[in-house]
Amino acid sequence: MAWTSDELDRLGREPELRIAGRREDGGLRSLVIIWAVVVDDQVYVRSVRGVDGGWYRGVRDRHEGRIESGGVEADVRFTDIPADDPVQDRIDEAYRAKYPSSGSSVTAINAPAARAAALRVDRA
Repeated sequence: MAWTSDELDRLGREPELRIAGRREDGGLRSLVIIWAVVVDDQVYVRSVRGVDGGWYRGVRDRHEGRIESGGVEADVRFTDIPADDPVQDRIDEAYRAKYPSSGSSVTAINAPAARAAALRVDRA
């Protein structure tokens, strides 16, 4: 199922997103606050701590989880985005545009380690 334009608008405007991976038993991990961006009608997230980030490791177990942000609550699937995928540059730009006053944090979310931990978030 695709995101609606209203959902993309709300997710794109909201400064924070709550994300949780699904455990092997089907239960959800605790929701964690992260940043997300919308690029080309797709939702993307990155782990600022790279592949060692706790929420990222939890999401990678099953590539399934849940997000909540801007009134949008959805079960989701996560797809790995290779660090050299051309969309990564557009994700960088989207983070800079969405968080212009967060200089060092944006630098970290656009760093090679974070780019290596990029995921596309799709409705389940």
